[in-house]
Amino acid sequence: LREQMRRGEILPGSVIDMEETSRKLGVSRTPLRDALLQLESEDFVTILPRRKVVVNVLSAQDIKNYYEIIGALESIAIIKSFDRLRQKDFEFMDRLNQEMKQAIENNNFDLYYEKNLTFHNVYLNACGNEKLMRIVNNLKKRLYDFPRPPAFVKEWEEVSVGEHAQLLKYLKNGQKEEAARFIRDVHWSFEVQEKYIVKYYQHIASEG
Repeated sequence: LREQMRRGEILPGSVIDMEETSRKLGVSRTPLRDALLQLESEDFVTILPRRKVVVNVLSAQDIKNYYEIIGALESIAIIKSFDRLRQKDFEFMDRLNQEMKQAIENNNFDLYYEKNLTFHNVYLNACGNEKLMRIVNNLKKRLYDFPRPPAFVKEWEEVSVGEHAQLLKYLKNGQKEEAARFIRDVHWSFEVQEKYIVKYYQHIASEG
């Protein structure tokens, strides 16, 4: 179901018919309901009475809230992982950032996205808090796979690569607090990134 949402086969605002979906997927209603309960816990859908399931629309306020949560949690992750990160981790992150730059030049957003997740997961994995990492990655799915636009804002990704380089500079220089603030107050700041967010999520531009 999440993959169908990512591909745009199930659109925000639509209603999922449980009986029809059960038949199409070839599964009984029990595992389907379990899957929908999982998606509801991740804020993808809302389950209403009489087996009606509505696919949630991602609003500007949702995006702002998610950025605030992700920024706060990734900031904590950097503080917790700081003493565990080694030179090989920095070299890996630097290589990933160069591969992201190459992906942008080749207009390969899917590759950029996967490398970007891996970059952030270096310190998320090292922080030793699996629940924190699960929450962050679920919110990123909500932000970028709902559905994932076929195109991307090239200028935004180029700026993001530059921000990754700045974050790495703080980490390499032993500037823990600066790195944590930067990830929260710049990289995951809705206000800082808003001009790109509005271009990426074009449907929110018309919101009041």
